[in-house]
Amino acid sequence: MSTFNVPKRSEVTENNQAIFDNLESALGFVPNLYATYAHSDNALTNYLALSNAKTSLNAKQKEVVNLAVSEVNNCTYCLSAHTAIGKMNGFNDAEILELRAGTASFDPKLNALAQLAKNITENRGATDVAVIDNFLNAGWTRENLVDTIVLVGDKTISNYLHKTTQVPIDFPEARPLEATTV
Repeated sequence: MSTFNVPKRSEVTENNQAIFDNLESALGFVPNLYATYAHSDNALTNYLALSNAKTSLNAKQKEVVNLAVSEVNNCTYCLSAHTAIGKMNGFNDAEILELRAGTASFDPKLNALAQLAKNITENRGATDVAVIDNFLNAGWTRENLVDTIVLVGDKTISNYLHKTTQVPIDFPEARPLEATTV
């Protein structure tokens, strides 16, 4: 496999340099995967617009989807990043492991969301009708369903970028789910 470098600020376009500056200011650093998008003049802008777009899901609900999707797609970078972000959104270690497995025994509504995200990803969009019915019966709306599908796509993009480039993980590394106890 070819080696992808993580571009430095001086190696990216002026547009991406401004984004790097904003990320540095907001996060304290530029995550390696975001920097990798900057190999393209447009990809980082486009990805951040998608990732930060308005949605009917709140930040905690988005992390449910991000963790389930990243586990199915076996993306260690995104699992590591979203484990950290999940903790910032109030999930504990045991809950994060459950969410990665596509369940949430601690919350029936989040359980339906985790199962949906996992099923969409595993079946590449050919979602099981029973899973959709369970999601809607748990109190979610069709708007939430569509927004979840968009979020699955958003996370899959990053999963694929990391799986292709294998840039270094700059978050505490998430252990494989099978190496942990749920």
